[in-house]
Amino acid sequence: MPADRLLNTVLQYYQDTHDAAKTEQIIGTTAHLLTQLSNPLNLGVLTSQLLTARAIWHRPDGLRTAIRIVSIYNTAATRVHEHEHGIDTTATKAPREGGGLRCDEWTRAVVKGADDRSRRWQHLLVLTGVLMGMEGNDKRALSRSLRNTLEGAVVTAANLALDQHMADGPLAGTSIIMALNFAFPLLSEFHRAQINCDALLPIAIWSVTGVEGFRDAQFLEEIARDAAETPGNILSWPANSPSFLMLQQMDTRPLMSNLGPLAKLAGYAIQNATDTRVILQAQESLLLFSRRVLDVWQRMSFSDIDPAMQGSRLSLETLDKTWPALWQVLKKLLFGIVAILQPIVSRSLLDPNMVNDKASPAVAARSLHILRNLHFISARDGNNAFQVYTFAYMASIDVISRHAAASEMFLKETRPSDPVVLPVRQVQRTLDLFYLNLAEHLPLTLSTNACDELIIKPALAYLSHDGAKTPSMMELFESAHSSVLSVLSCPQHSALTIRIAPFYIIKLFESFPHHISPRQFRVAFKTVMQIVSPPFPIAAMEPHLSETLLEMLRSHMTNANTAPLPEEMLSRDPASQGTGEVLSEQSSLALALIDSLPLLPLPLVEDWLTIAAEALNEVEDPRLRETVKNRFWEILVSGEMDVERAAIGVSWWGTKGGQDLVLHGRPSEPPMMSGALLGEEKSSRL
Repeated sequence: MPADRLLNTVLQYYQDTHDAAKTEQIIGTTAHLLTQLSNPLNLGVLTSQLLTARAIWHRPDGLRTAIRIVSIYNTAATRVHEHEHGIDTTATKAPREGGGLRCDEWTRAVVKGADDRSRRWQHLLVLTGVLMGMEGNDKRALSRSLRNTLEGAVVTAANLALDQHMADGPLAGTSIIMALNFAFPLLSEFHRAQINCDALLPIAIWSVTGVEGFRDAQFLEEIARDAAETPGNILSWPANSPSFLMLQQMDTRPLMSNLGPLAKLAGYAIQNATDTRVILQAQESLLLFSRRVLDVWQRMSFSDIDPAMQGSRLSLETLDKTWPALWQVLKKLLFGIVAILQPIVSRSLLDPNMVNDKASPAVAARSLHILRNLHFISARDGNNAFQVYTFAYMASIDVISRHAAASEMFLKETRPSDPVVLPVRQVQRTLDLFYLNLAEHLPLTLSTNACDELIIKPALAYLSHDGAKTPSMMELFESAHSSVLSVLSCPQHSALTIRIAPFYIIKLFESFPHHISPRQFRVAFKTVMQIVSPPFPIAAMEPHLSETLLEMLRSHMTNANTAPLPEEMLSRDPASQGTGEVLSEQSSLALALIDSLPLLPLPLVEDWLTIAAEALNEVEDPRLRETVKNRFWEILVSGEMDVERAAIGVSWWGTKGGQDLVLHGRPSEPPMMSGALLGEEKSSRL
């Protein structure tokens, strides 16, 4: 059928609605006509009629209708460009498509069809499709002046559409975001700067969290209704359930499939918005959404499952199919929200309206609340191990840690409800993990009483725990140790340190080796020894505390297990993996004793060098003893000791029997006259 007659037929079909198959046929014919019409006026008429056609716009297909419009013009523009430049894969060369019109002529003709009969957001769809088809993939089909004009038209249409989108309905808002998502990489920096970012940002956030995005966490509610607990305490979420089919459909929606570019577009709007209030509103929207996600997740039975136990708690079908699909969507949710949060945090460090003492801690606190709400996702499978997350988290901590009142308020708001009783639910444990990890950074800011109430007491609940040794519980246990050590390391909390240190060391001995690795034990013990030794003020307040702790360590070596530790205990610590080091409980304690030697007060160094050498020789296994001996030599020669302690070490090694004690296991006998009186043996200081 000639193109002009086919045009009349299509225009007639535009006037009524049709079934899905007929609508697809109309769309295909429209794309064909756009490449075949030779009269520029007809191209303009076709575009004008398409943007008001009942057959296209009165079918409730949501954002997919807008996608079709962009696709039609993208495909047509690509074909016109290919045939103008002789790109033809057929055996016989076909007539030039576009009715013989060149790219510039065809583009001008099509753009004229975006007239006052249709909406500005519909114009944006056409302009975006043409720009993609002519300039996408670095084709450069248009003249420089026309491309510049087309980019300007895209931005103008977008800004006008942003001003009118409330009156045009929800489809207009998501269509604007979708079109700009496609056009943004093709716009020059000059034209990007012309976009009304103040109007763009709220719609971009809504597109991520709303109906075309994560549906305000309603998908989790639907999953909760379909999940059931079978006999034997097994949770089942069938693959044929409506919620799983809904999840698959949601994940393939246009905006969800382009979440990365969408987050980048939102980030650009955050960086270039002129009204700070818009940015704060965007952050508040993210906070409300993240809170909604956490609230729904907490009500789901899935939230009780420890990752190490999911194999025994989930049905086989759930474990193999529906469960991985859910976590894939949740990871996408985390990455998308954090990717938008990061530029908010970044701008809060530079914007004069956000840097002041009133706004700055509030912005940081909201950011941390968002990250806390999503921590049940980020704490799993290393999902927080990406640079954007690390920046948002650490920068927010850095800001809030400068404000004591804000830091204390945040900890009070998120503190575990009962620090004496450990939570049973896995979701609460992930929140406690976030709390302890964050609290570790704040002791320098907080008062001593606040540290005691908000850090020490919640941490001690996990230090006293002796239950399941799953990886998540071990992570909590280690985080509790780190939180306590961070408090003990602060000089202004010396009174609290004096009271807590002996008790903490006892807990440390109880934890080793079943809950913490040898390296972690040595680091923790060395840290406490450093805190109670000069030049820390505790050394003057309690001069015998350091030696008391060493005596406790020495006494534990007497009954320590001499068998090599199992491989799984050593491999628990990433820093110890691949070293091939073999350790026992006894040799680990000996190494901790040697690590403490450079920290001791000067009067104690020589005595404890001798005691450490004796402890070395009590290790019976030659392999283990060699490891301890090498560490002893390293302490003496590596420079870990300062000048004064090193001089004592040299003297002890050369003239006071140290060499024979370390190398041969016995002290050298100094020359003495017959009948000389021997000195009394040194008594324990414990």
